This record gives sequence, structure tokens and C-alpha cells, in this order.
Amino acid sequence: MSMRSVARRYAGALFDVARKNGTLDRAEAQLGLFAQLLDAHAELRSIFDTPAVAPQKKRAILDAVLEKTGEVDSEVRQLLRMLADRDRLMLLSEVRAAFEARLRQERRVLQAEVVTAVPLPESQRDSLVAALRQAAGSDLALTERVDPAIIGGVIARVGSLVFDGSVTRQLERMKQRLLQES
Repeated sequence: MSMRSVARRYAGALFDVARKNGTLDRAEAQLGLFAQLLDAHAELRSIFDTPAVAPQKKRAILDAVLEKTGEVDSEVRQLLRMLADRDRLMLLSEVRAAFEARLRQERRVLQAEVVTAVPLPESQRDSLVAALRQAAGSDLALTERVDPAIIGGVIARVGSLVFDGSVTRQLERMKQRLLQES
């Protein structure tokens, strides 16, 4: 079984328990905050990621961190402890991503990525999101990326659909037409 499928199983277990308890939003926030905490502390992350540190030691460190961070709901605490006990804390980022994907699916929100050559002004971003939302017929969770290589225009990926309105793609099409005509 791949690590990604293992992460999806852990995320699914947390999702099921949090949905039953009505704490999906809190679980998402707490899982995100803990992942950010690990990202901000490279030493702590390396301890949890290395197989040289025994799972019992990782669990003790995790318990100390959870004690210092304050209130963490029991389902998130239990998931983190389970990951520590099974020496799988290195999967936390994948578990978080799988949990968020499951949450988007539950809320019928599609993941969308927009690539532009330069950052979009807020008014253009809002118009683009509205147009993509209408085209997809669903709410969107938008991530933006700047890639100067597309020269201009926009590439939007919504679910499995790709809308490529980049200048680079338009130039490629023109080149293909010119080659076909000659």
C-alpha cells in the first residue's frame, strides 16, 4: 500500500469521526495549525521524520507539544498520537491534504488552480473566479501561481478541466496552423 493511500485512510478516519461529532471545521483548523507548527520548526519536523528516533520518544515529544499548544480536540489529538505510535508522523502533510480534499468533496467544492504571468489584481481575480464558478457549476477552492513562462493570459485548472488561454498556447496554435498550411 502506498503512503498516499495510508494517509487517505488516516484522513478518512478523522473525517468520519469529526463529521459524526460535528467538528469538521475545528478538525481542519487544528490539523492545519499543527502542520504549520511543524513547518515552522525544522528540528521538530526532523525528529518526527527520522526513523532513527523511536516511536515512544516521538510520542512523548508529541504529547509535550500538544500540552504546550493548548486545546486540541480529542479526535485530532488521537490521530496525532496514532501517527506517532505507528511512526507515521512524517505523513502529516499528506494526511492534512487528504482530509482537506475529503472536506471539499463533502462540501461540493472543486479545487481550482489559476496560473498567470503576473499576479492578478483583486478585481480581475474576483471576475475570473466568478466565471470559473459559473462554468464549473460549483464552488471553488482557488490556488494561484505566477509563471512568467506563459507570457500572458491565464491557465485555469478546475477539477480535471483545463482552460488554457495563455499567450504561449496561442502562439503554439498559430505555429501549428502555419505549418499545416505550408
